[in-house]
This record gives sequence, structure tokens and C-alpha cells, in this order.
Amino acid sequence: MLILELLRLNFGCACVCSAEMVKKGINPCSFSRYLNRTPILKGPVIFSPKIAPKTLQSALAKDNHLLGSSPNGKYYKTVLDNGLTVAVKRLTPFESNSPETKKKSVKRQIQKELELLAGLRHRNLMSLRAYVREPDTFLLVYDYVSTGNLADVMNRVRENELQLNWEVRLKIAVGVVKGLQYLHNCVPQVLHNNLKLTNVMLDAEFEPKLADYGLAKLLPNLDRGTSSPPECFHSCRYTDKSDIFSFGMILGVLLSGKDPTDPFFGEPASMGSMGGWLRHLQQQGDAKEALDKSILGEEGEEDEMLMAVRIAAACLSDMPAERPSSDDLVLMLTQLNSF
Repeated sequence: MLILELLRLNFGCACVCSAEMVKKGINPCSFSRYLNRTPILKGPVIFSPKIAPKTLQSALAKDNHLLGSSPNGKYYKTVLDNGLTVAVKRLTPFESNSPETKKKSVKRQIQKELELLAGLRHRNLMSLRAYVREPDTFLLVYDYVSTGNLADVMNRVRENELQLNWEVRLKIAVGVVKGLQYLHNCVPQVLHNNLKLTNVMLDAEFEPKLADYGLAKLLPNLDRGTSSPPECFHSCRYTDKSDIFSFGMILGVLLSGKDPTDPFFGEPASMGSMGGWLRHLQQQGDAKEALDKSILGEEGEEDEMLMAVRIAAACLSDMPAERPSSDDLVLMLTQLNSF
């Protein structure tokens, strides 16, 4: 009886409140949505005990070292007062001519996505440690990794400034696909949506960490470059199998050492793409021709590489359904040495 009475009281109160709001010209449903929507937070939002808001704000106010830039924003390296080095991504500013209401809607959407991404933790992901909202953009704070991105590392390999043997390259491939597997198995599923060489960061031990995952819907100037799967040019429908295509491109680069933007891939001999080239060589029985000469060595390793060529070719299939899943890839790549 007591419970029923309380329910009656609460219902009666709600009815009175709604009636009063209607009298004042306020839509109760709109008011409810207003109360439940994400507030726009000011100041740094911190997800790491190693970072203090004032320390972060102080560091961001200084001139920081530019690490790189893209149409989506710029990366900086900054050192906090406690000695911690972090990487900061300043997203491309919102359109200045957008209505204020639209800007607020975009900010709320970005905040909700960032709160979700901040909860993701895996050794092969660049963990979001904090973010700062500015009037026209967001600053995202990540752990700093010293070796740089995979594109820069492979450029150094091609310039003979760095040796990268097959064991290390396989380690990188396995780490990348394990990061993808974690994202794809999240509930709700998280798609990287912008996987490419420049978004694979490497620490001092060449352990890969995926950057920019899950940010695609927040970035108006997304540029996937040569890693863009063919379905994105037709239907614009991006799925987990689209991520797999992008991984196939990374694996192809690790195996061949070739720059995916090399004019070679525009020539008939390459069949017009990395995937076409790998499939052609495989069908001709010449898969060894795809391998970077600097990693050819022991016969056992060569067998692993040839199997990896087959895996890369499968990932680069034009048909999404024919590509393996991230679960399949983790199993295949971690067991390569058993072939």
C-alpha cells in the first residue's frame, strides 16, 4: 500500500509539474530531453591520475613541438611539470560560420564519443588520457611514443637508415591486428575507420599502438589515403571488414617494404594496386617477388613470409565478405611459425 501511495504522489507531482510547464509554454518532453542531454564541459577532462588539470593547462599554454599534421588536425609533443611527456592532438576547428546551436550539438556529440573512447584500454591502443574543450575545437591528450609512426619508420628502412627484420615486422602486424580485434569485439563495436601507416605508432620496443581509432565520425576532413577500401568509393558503408582491408595494406607494406603511394602501383605491372599485385604474384607462383629483399634470410622465415603474403592478399580482397575477421587474423598470424 505504501508503495502504491508513493507512486500516486510521484505521478501526481509529475502531472502538476507538466501542467504548470504547459501553462508557461514549455514543452515537457523538450524539457526532459534538455535535462538528459550531455552537458558541455569546460576545462580539462582527465582520465589519468598522472595528469593534473592545472599542470595540463600550463603545458598547453607553452609553445609545443609539432610532431605532424593532417587534414584532421595537428599532433604536438609537450612535457608536463611532473616530467610526463604526452602527445596532444588539436582537432581541426569547427566551421566558424556554423550556427551556435549546431556547434553545441557537435561539441556534445564529440564529448559523448570521447567519453566512450576513454574507457577503452589495450596495450595496442593509444589510450586517451584527457581532453580539453576550446571554443572552436578539442585537444586530445595521449601517451607519447618515442619511435614515431609506421610510415616514418618504413621510410627510414627504405633509406637504409634502419634495419627492420621479419621478426619485428611480424610483431608489428600481430600488434596491429590485436588492437583491431579488441575494438571489433567491444560492445557496441568500435571501428577504427581510419587505419593507415601514419596511425600506427611504435614505442621504443616497436610495439604498435593504434591512433585515431573511433574518431572518424568526429573528423570532417577524413583522409584514408591509399588504405581506403573499395566499398568506400561506392556505398560509403564502412564495416569491420573495411578495417581489415586497411590492415591488409599495412601488412603488404611490412612484407614488401614498398611505399603504397609509389607510382609503381599505378602501372600495369602492379595490376593497379597493392592487393592486385600480391594476388597476381601469388597466382603466378612468384609470391617471393613481393618480399622486401632486406628481410629474406632463413628458409623457415621465408615460408612464414609467403604465408603472410597470402593473408595480406585475402585482406585486400575487393569483396568484404571474402576478407578474414580480426579474430581469424590474430589466430593466423600468431601461428605463422607453425607453418
